[in-house]
Amino acid sequence: MYDYDLLVIGSANADLVIGVERRPGAGETVLGSDLAVHPGGKGANQAVAAARLGARTALLARVGDDGHGRLLLDSMRNAGVDTAGVLVGGAPTGVALITVDPSGDNSIVVSPGANGRLTPEDVRTASALLAASPVVSAQLEIPLETVEEIVRGLRPGTRFVLNPSPPRELPDEVLAACDPLIVNEHEARVVLGADAGATPSEWAEALLARGPRSVVVTLGEEGALVADASGVARVPSVKVDAVDTTGAGDAFTAALAWRLGTGESLTESAAYAARVGAVAVTREGAQASFPSAEEIASM
Repeated sequence: MYDYDLLVIGSANADLVIGVERRPGAGETVLGSDLAVHPGGKGANQAVAAARLGARTALLARVGDDGHGRLLLDSMRNAGVDTAGVLVGGAPTGVALITVDPSGDNSIVVSPGANGRLTPEDVRTASALLAASPVVSAQLEIPLETVEEIVRGLRPGTRFVLNPSPPRELPDEVLAACDPLIVNEHEARVVLGADAGATPSEWAEALLARGPRSVVVTLGEEGALVADASGVARVPSVKVDAVDTTGAGDAFTAALAWRLGTGESLTESAAYAARVGAVAVTREGAQASFPSAEEIASM
């Protein structure tokens, strides 16, 4: 028996959110809404999303010894996340500066802060935590060398889920461990470079050729594609009126990773995750928007 259903290793940020009519151009100033501060960061978001769905979830991350760090710890604990692996100190808590336009689309600039101090040594020290879950999920708001150490520290049989955001080229060692690699269009193009291709199916097939055991390409309102050695399948979207897309991708990734750990197929897990992501975009904020299992069951 495992102690957890999902271990998330990644970032924890304070999200500083301003609504705008449109994003400013170079050298331009625009007026926005009042500033709202929400707990966020891809790692913390995924952990909270999974815990809210009922998964036994732990997080390995680093926050500062400051007000933003306390905000994050309180939010995670209230959602049921085990925060014993959250390290405190070393730098201020990471901050994400987010603008959201009337359509719900967002633009984000991240100051990594303490996230940049989550080191390979921290991962090695937490080896018992890595062995306590059948699925480990990560992102790229922490140093790439730390993600590489996660892959090296996985126990046989542990499933590794990676959302390479913010995107960059990935080492073969990391790509080979992904099951799945979860990307949107922008992330797929960055990871693939000149070999990206023109269609989502081509992106998925090209990514599989790089070494991942499976790939998920998220397509927003058009749903998602899942691909593995058996072929490519389409997952339909759930039609909703989007208010704020912040954190929706994290909710999707968390739900998919958790359901894979329960034994569901990649396609089944992605379909469930699509429903979770759809609910998240109908509400403002990241962690505050994540639904419960009961809400998803009633859809």
